[in-house]
Amino acid sequence: MTQANSVDAITSSVVPEELRPNFLPHYLGSHFLRGEALVYEWAHRLASAYDGGSWSFFQLSNGGFYMAPEQCERLYVRWHLNGYNDMMGADAFGIVVTLFALCHLAELRHDDSIIGHYHALRAYATQHVEAASILRAID
Repeated sequence: MTQANSVDAITSSVVPEELRPNFLPHYLGSHFLRGEALVYEWAHRLASAYDGGSWSFFQLSNGGFYMAPEQCERLYVRWHLNGYNDMMGADAFGIVVTLFALCHLAELRHDDSIIGHYHALRAYATQHVEAASILRAID
């Protein structure tokens, strides 16, 4: 008898504007301001052409979340510590910078819930249309 493996797709949904003020505090608690700042810092660090702008917030069906720049063209992303350099879309870029920020924040705050959010987002990233690029960038 053969058992088929089935993987439930993780879905994302945009957080409505009226729910945004409580979004990051819900996920990051008292670390939400530092977490948000780290996302923007990593965006500048990884993409020299990134020049700011509005961001969308996304919640994931597995309990994770991420942020991604709005109205942003494909970006050239470079991370010298792993040799990654390639183009990626705004959504993939948002996933990458949120993953870097969560890793950084977990190191600073020693909070296991932040590590859990990292793993939830990474699980979603493996199903993303740009999964190969995302995973190479964070490797």
